[in-house]
Amino acid sequence: MFSLLRPTLTWSRLMKAIQQNHRSTIHSKPPKEKIGPVQSLFAMSVFAVTLLAPAGWIMHHIPVYQQRSPPQP
Repeated sequence: MFSLLRPTLTWSRLMKAIQQNHRSTIHSKPPKEKIGPVQSLFAMSVFAVTLLAPAGWIMHHIPVYQQRSPPQP
């Protein structure tokens, strides 16, 4: 199947298409509103809680999981 696509889509054309799409997302203007330290701290704390809360829940309940009987097939 790759041999069927090869004549129509060459490596150089693929790389050129990727580079053109990448350049279109670059902005040269500064942001309209500045983000303060309180907003940054709030955003980082929300990300930290979102990522660490499920892991903490699982680690807190490991003894409960170990005491359960194995499921019967």
